Amino acid sequence: MIIGSRDFDLSNHYYLMGILNVTPDSFSDGGSYTTLDQALFQADKLIKDGAHILDIGGESTRPGHTPISPAEEMERVCPVIEAVAGRFDIPISLDTSKAQVAQAGIDAGADMINDIWGLKKDAKMAEVIAEAGVPCCLMHNRDNMDYQDLMEDILSDLQESVGIALEAGINREKIVVDPGIGFAKDLSMNLSVMKHLRRIKELGYPVLLGTSRKSMIGLTLDLPVGEREEGTLATSVMGRMAGCSIFRVHDVKTNLRGLRMAEAILNAG
Repeated sequence: MIIGSRDFDLSNHYYLMGILNVTPDSFSDGGSYTTLDQALFQADKLIKDGAHILDIGGESTRPGHTPISPAEEMERVCPVIEAVAGRFDIPISLDTSKAQVAQAGIDAGADMINDIWGLKKDAKMAEVIAEAGVPCCLMHNRDNMDYQDLMEDILSDLQESVGIALEAGINREKIVVDPGIGFAKDLSMNLSVMKHLRRIKELGYPVLLGTSRKSMIGLTLDLPVGEREEGTLATSVMGRMAGCSIFRVHDVKTNLRGLRMAEAILNAG
């Protein structure tokens, strides 16, 4: 898969997506990188730590977050995307569910769209992505937890997102899926999805895993947001063993080291 100017072999290798939230209220690092200088400093650190992609987000998606307008979201992300694209040679993913923001972000230099609503929140999102010809990540999400069969329903929901993408003209070679850990799922559901991650591969697309510092880890280990690095690493290693290809994380260096070790074991004779 080509993302920006780089070719990602998602069938055989793993890649780290460093999280850069330019938000005042994200659950983990809200308010830390709201100025352009702060954002560029963090981008530089993530890249030096080994990130292969940067995922820039301007609206918090934590439970109970306050929604913002497309104009405010564009005001947050577009200058950062433009500055990062101008200073660093790294593919940029934009974390948004709004078509207007996606278009502005692509115009500013974003190479990929990461939609936590899997193209189901904004009817124009798929069209924007298709016309731009950029890759997209389609995450599992829904507005309820009324599952009849958790994994079957997740697969069905994701297949709906994929169907929307294909119908809009998005090339199947440009699609990544995400099981949506922490979204429309309680603790037991999140743990079950982690246990059965390999089933997400049944859809036939590369899988992105985003567990970094999430409540699943905090509730399991009874730890605050700032102390969930080891728990995150455990999920990343298990994700790689289940065939996930992209890992969206806050702590790039730690996860990269853990994945290198896991990969060495998986590739051993």
